[in-house]
Amino acid sequence: MPAELQLFRSDSREPAVPASSVAPSLAAAQACARRGWPVHPLAPGRKTPAANCSDCRASAHAPVTCPCLGAGRWCHSFHAATLNQDRIQQWWGQHPEFGIGVSCGQAGLVVIDIDAHGTEPPARDRILPGIPIGDQVDLTGLANGFHTLAVLAALRGQQSPADDTSTLRVRTPSGGLHVWYRATGNRQWKSSAGSSAGRALAWQVDVRAHGSYVVAPGTTTHHGTYTPAGEAREPAALPLWLAQELDRTGHLPAPAIPAPRPVPPRARQAVLAADGGRTQAERALAAVLAPVEACGQVAEGAGFSDALNRAAYTLGGLIAAGRLSRQEAEQALKDTAVAARPGQELRIEQIIRSGLGAGLKRPLHATGRNP
Repeated sequence: MPAELQLFRSDSREPAVPASSVAPSLAAAQACARRGWPVHPLAPGRKTPAANCSDCRASAHAPVTCPCLGAGRWCHSFHAATLNQDRIQQWWGQHPEFGIGVSCGQAGLVVIDIDAHGTEPPARDRILPGIPIGDQVDLTGLANGFHTLAVLAALRGQQSPADDTSTLRVRTPSGGLHVWYRATGNRQWKSSAGSSAGRALAWQVDVRAHGSYVVAPGTTTHHGTYTPAGEAREPAALPLWLAQELDRTGHLPAPAIPAPRPVPPRARQAVLAADGGRTQAERALAAVLAPVEACGQVAEGAGFSDALNRAAYTLGGLIAAGRLSRQEAEQALKDTAVAARPGQELRIEQIIRSGLGAGLKRPLHATGRNP
């Protein structure tokens, strides 16, 4: 029996096919699809997707609008991934030299991609994003993703995913390791690159989930074969501690903000009418903050994000025109926003920073904004 079929020997939902009648790549692609893992072709001998058609290469367009997908062509990488056995038969039956990519998001997979590249470690704040590593810590010997993931796991009192024998692990030709897990709770985890200055789990540790694909076990490139390690051939559920780390490092989409709803006009009028002997600056600040404050009276659906963004933009203009103190205005805005939506501090800071930055570029004088 070909090695590709042995990788999936636990699958018994379809009759066995004589090895001599099916190309190994086709058999492996069919087995992946039977497990609910949508597959798409990879270029022969490479780990990159098969090339788009000439029309798709000539014009940039969103995959969702591409007629090639409906026509059964493999353009646009994992966007073309399918479970359709007829299409799989067509693709790999006609091109047995193709490798196999699995669309992680569609398959409900989270694959921890551990690299072993021989490069110098980055700055200490990028080794384990969000976890400070003081200068007193000796990093001698820390050289790759196996090391950084082991450190992260040790800090949490857990076993490194690289040593998790309960789940499917696949050795890569470059010396790395793919650790396959099943996402639970319908969470749509985001992908990331361990070398990214933005969202990342650990240096030289990529996360393959929604928006990416992984090379299927048994695929052979010019550099070697992706080969399972150990006995497990099925992905285990994503460990809770690892899910918590992915959440901490921004691998979940931001909570959806409901569509804006008009802020009650009486709330705004009440604040504007409450003069109370305040200075002109204080009255202006109260008026700008009123819509944000009013959102606190509604649990959701008050357009909080938009109200906060507008308030930050307006305050930025007033600050730039010298009509308000930046420190006092920014603190008052943050306090009002946190009171209206406790527990959303990170999102609030992002909105305030963006709105203020835009407003500061356009001073708001009594006669209007500068162009």
